[in-house]
Amino acid sequence: MSMERLWNANYVKVMTANFSLFFAFYLLTPLLPLYLSETFGATKDVIGLVLSGYTVTALLFRPFSGYFVDTFPRKKVLMVCFAAFSIFFAGYLAAGTLLMFALVRTLHGGPFGALTVANSTVAIDVLPSSRRNEGVGYYGLSNNLAMAIAPTFAIYIYAETHNFELLFWMALIIATFGWMMDATVRLKPTTVTQKPKRISLDRFFLARGWMLGFNMIFFGFCFGVLSNYLAIYGKQVLGMTGGTGTWFLLCSIGLMMSRLQGSKALRQGKLTQNATEGMLLSLAGYTIFVACPDMVGYYGSAILIGLGNGHLWPAFQNMIISMAHHNERGTANSTILISWDVGIGIGIIAGGAIAEHLGYATAFWTVSVTHALGVLLYFVRTRRFFLSGRLDQPSAS
Repeated sequence: MSMERLWNANYVKVMTANFSLFFAFYLLTPLLPLYLSETFGATKDVIGLVLSGYTVTALLFRPFSGYFVDTFPRKKVLMVCFAAFSIFFAGYLAAGTLLMFALVRTLHGGPFGALTVANSTVAIDVLPSSRRNEGVGYYGLSNNLAMAIAPTFAIYIYAETHNFELLFWMALIIATFGWMMDATVRLKPTTVTQKPKRISLDRFFLARGWMLGFNMIFFGFCFGVLSNYLAIYGKQVLGMTGGTGTWFLLCSIGLMMSRLQGSKALRQGKLTQNATEGMLLSLAGYTIFVACPDMVGYYGSAILIGLGNGHLWPAFQNMIISMAHHNERGTANSTILISWDVGIGIGIIAGGAIAEHLGYATAFWTVSVTHALGVLLYFVRTRRFFLSGRLDQPSAS
């Protein structure tokens, strides 16, 4: 029996739009701490507060976006969210003070949070059911490719021009292109669900998958600290001015390699195996990063963290989707993204405060310990929670 076609036109378009979305996002992310420091003279803890606003707002919008994606026409929800996400890049161009920039950055998190839920849910809708686990894993390649190219490209542009305004314009144009790609996607009318008469907690947060979400907070914390303070750490502590782009490139290569290598296991439903491999690889990466403060530790950690997250993310996402009904896919997606955002938000604030008062080494050792606690929680509680609560019960796990 031949397998259903994975790479259909709609799936490719949604992946292209997702690439554009994250390219615009990662084009600015690694340089914003430097921008705030050089343009407004912001200190480390102030930078942490300003940047965390984006994540906090995304977090607040996630539960409602999952509800709207599951309740109203997904295509319309997707287009409105993408349009708002794109327009906000123009706000950075108009922000002339630290307060205005903080306001725009904070509000921008709202459409970003809703858009990532809407786009990933539409990607699941256009996938054949027999290839869903595998397709969700490949979908993340568009994020990873954007993360591989965008930071390196942004740092090169900045090194040549020292013009942040140019980067803001580029992000606006690229995001608009993503909106145009999603506009051509065709969805079946059956993906729209009937409005529920009674609104319950499960319409905003998949309560059945709460343990998976709680566990993901630990891993989001770690990546939040590292990714947001990587550039300024490399410049101020290691004396590296161009290493950030290379770090993100190597991390993305690891992410892509692991997603390609893990696609067979995902297709076979071996979600817990993928999760285990990912967690252990990431733990090794975070530990090497702080234990070896040199070029080998710096770049070696990027590959290991990329390999780890490339296994970890699709495994956890598929696990929580398998605990949801068909009309709860948006809610399941928003739940795992909410958890990631909570972790990243806590990480940005805590990482900035720890680095300001105790130094970067302490901040990154905190990351390693936190990740180890997340791994312990998974083996003690989360794995059994998933296996006993999933709605589909295949023989392989």
